[in-house]
Amino acid sequence: MAEAGKNGLTYADAGVDIDAGNTLVERIKPAAKRTARPGVMSGLGGFGAMFDLKGAGYTDPILVGATDGVGTKLRIAIDTGNVDGVGIDLVAMCVNDLVCQGAEPLFFLDYFATGKLELDQATRIINGIAKGCELSGCALIGGETAEMPGMYPEGDFDLAGFSVGAMERGTELPKGVAKGDILLGLGSNGVHSNGYSLVRKIVERSGLDWADASPFGEGTLGEALLAPTALYVKGAVDVLKTEPGDVRALAHITGGGLTENLPRVLPQGLGADIDLNAWTMLPVFKWLAEEGGLDEAEMLKTFNCGIGMVAVVKPGAEGAACYALAAAGHDVVEIGKITEGDGVRYKGSLL
Repeated sequence: MAEAGKNGLTYADAGVDIDAGNTLVERIKPAAKRTARPGVMSGLGGFGAMFDLKGAGYTDPILVGATDGVGTKLRIAIDTGNVDGVGIDLVAMCVNDLVCQGAEPLFFLDYFATGKLELDQATRIINGIAKGCELSGCALIGGETAEMPGMYPEGDFDLAGFSVGAMERGTELPKGVAKGDILLGLGSNGVHSNGYSLVRKIVERSGLDWADASPFGEGTLGEALLAPTALYVKGAVDVLKTEPGDVRALAHITGGGLTENLPRVLPQGLGADIDLNAWTMLPVFKWLAEEGGLDEAEMLKTFNCGIGMVAVVKPGAEGAACYALAAAGHDVVEIGKITEGDGVRYKGSLL
């Protein structure tokens, strides 16, 4: 038998509770099991997680990886105790990027770090991650819970996510984008997970508290600003199954807004003309613009302004694409066209 140390210290005395970590794994196993899909080979608890691409139906696959976090939106979740939706945000920020490459998200792993593991808080967060995976057809096959005393203030935590998707060789996006292609905008449901350092600054200037009634919607201000990021995966996967080549690019409108993200899918020498009158900006963005004194250019390069993803489709294919996207539950509107010249040019006005 090993002799006890002279000072009698344990890992728990240092602030790390291994038993709590094990309890968390048992709590989240049912949620992870609900995300199972063809190709999953193992459950939670191993040193690694396995996935069978042939079992998922692929014959000559290309893998695509994406990683992201939730950003300072977490500060609002921590301060209000409303942590249930940030797991969906985490998944969305990764899988919405994957589909822009033409890939179907297959599996997801999370990294949850905190100073002291609070089981109820952690369970709510990871259940949210599982919900995001379930809505995206993506399996939650592993993750890491790191309890690091001294690294985070009491109650604080951080999240990161990692997702892998696949496509058959030759189906990658963007591909074939040309002058005259149609831009279809998919509606967002709020600020999503970008620009929250500015959002928090505007709220601070307004003098409102998170528990105050939202000036632009139902519920409290905190609840309204914590609306989880929209998931575009199922609609994107469905629209990519329409006539091959009809969808030439997908752009996830995150930090940088339309101004910075749309050019990422355009070949050199091509730009985009966008009609800002084609959609009505959500009330949350109008409030942020007015309360923060933000001009239109600043809004368009900071927030999604109501368009969370853009599909670039060839002329004549917009009807079928709109039908597929709307059938998946997305609000779709034609917002512009691909033109000669670099960058994004706007006409009309959002404000």
